[in-house]
Amino acid sequence: MALIVVTTSPRVAPGLLAPAAWKALTGGRVLTGTPDHPYLPYLDEAGVRVEVVTPDPGAIARESRTGTVVWLAAQDGDEDFMRAVGHAAISLDEPPEIEVVPGSYDLPGARLLDLVQVMDRLRRECPWDRKQTHESLVPYLVEEAYEVLETIHEGDYGPPLREELGDLLLQVMFHARLAQERMGPEGTAGDGFDIDDVAAGIVEKLVRRHPHVFAEVEVSGAGEVSDNWETIKAAERAAKGETPTVLSGVPMGQPAISLAAQLLRRAGRAGAPASLAGDLTPPAGARLFALVRETQDAGLDPEAELRAAAREYRRRVEEWESTAGPATPGLG
Repeated sequence: MALIVVTTSPRVAPGLLAPAAWKALTGGRVLTGTPDHPYLPYLDEAGVRVEVVTPDPGAIARESRTGTVVWLAAQDGDEDFMRAVGHAAISLDEPPEIEVVPGSYDLPGARLLDLVQVMDRLRRECPWDRKQTHESLVPYLVEEAYEVLETIHEGDYGPPLREELGDLLLQVMFHARLAQERMGPEGTAGDGFDIDDVAAGIVEKLVRRHPHVFAEVEVSGAGEVSDNWETIKAAERAAKGETPTVLSGVPMGQPAISLAAQLLRRAGRAGAPASLAGDLTPPAGARLFALVRETQDAGLDPEAELRAAAREYRRRVEEWESTAGPATPGLG
C-alpha cells in the first residue's frame, strides 16, 4: 500500500485544497502530528476524520505496508519527521510507496504574507524596530532607494537587484506597519492604514489611470498614454478640491539635478516660455540650472549624465589610489 503525505501552504486560506488532496484525504486513515493545524476544523466540517497522534516514523512506515495512511503534514513541511519516515521505510523488507500530494499552491505574491508576519513580530519583539518612527526611518528609505538606483546603473539585474528591491520593500512595509498602529479597534481611526490599504490604493490608481487597459479607451502609442495620465491626474486633483498647476505633484525634496529637470519638463510640456529660466538666483545655481536645460535640449538625462561622469571619476580615483600607495591618513 502507500503513505500519502499532504502538504499545505500557510499563505493559502484554510479549506482551499486541490482536488488531488481531497481525494487523498478521503482515501485512507488520516493522521497528523500537529494538534493546532489550521485545516483541522475545515476537514472536520467536511466529514474527514483526522487523528492527532504522537509522530512515530517506524510505526507509520510499517502500517503503510498493509493499508493507505495519509499524513497531514505541518505547514513547515514536517521535514525532520518525513526524513525519519523515509529511513524507517527503507529499512523494511517491503517498503511502502511514499507519495507527496501538494494540497495547496502559493499564488504569485503569496510570500508577501510572510513579510507581514515578520514585520509584525519585529515591531513587537525587537527593541530597535519597536522604537522607530516615520521620521527616524526617512534616511533608510532614501538610502535604500539610491542603492536600488546604483544597482540598476551598474547593470546588476540578478541577485543584487533582487536584494536591494527587498530592502526597499521593507521600508514600505515598515511605514505601513507604523501607520497600522494608529488604527482603532475597528480599523477606521484617524489617519491610520495598513499594507492592504496601501496595495488597494495603488491598484485603484493604476486601474483608473490606464483606461486603455482596463476600459474601452483606445490609444495610438506611449505618448498618448502619458497625455491621458496627466489629464486623469489633473481631474483627480480637481476632485480633491486642489488648484492644479503645471507643477503640481513635483516633489521639491528630490535631488536638485533631477528636480530642475522635472520642473523644466513639466513647464515645457505646458508651453511655458524659456525666458522664465533666465536671470535666476543665486548665480551659481542659475548656471547649473541652465546646464540642466542644455542637457535636456540635447535629448539627454542630466541626472544620468552627471552620475555617469561621477562613476568615471570614481574609477579614475581608485586607479590613482592603487598606484599611489596607501591612502593619506585622515582621508577616510
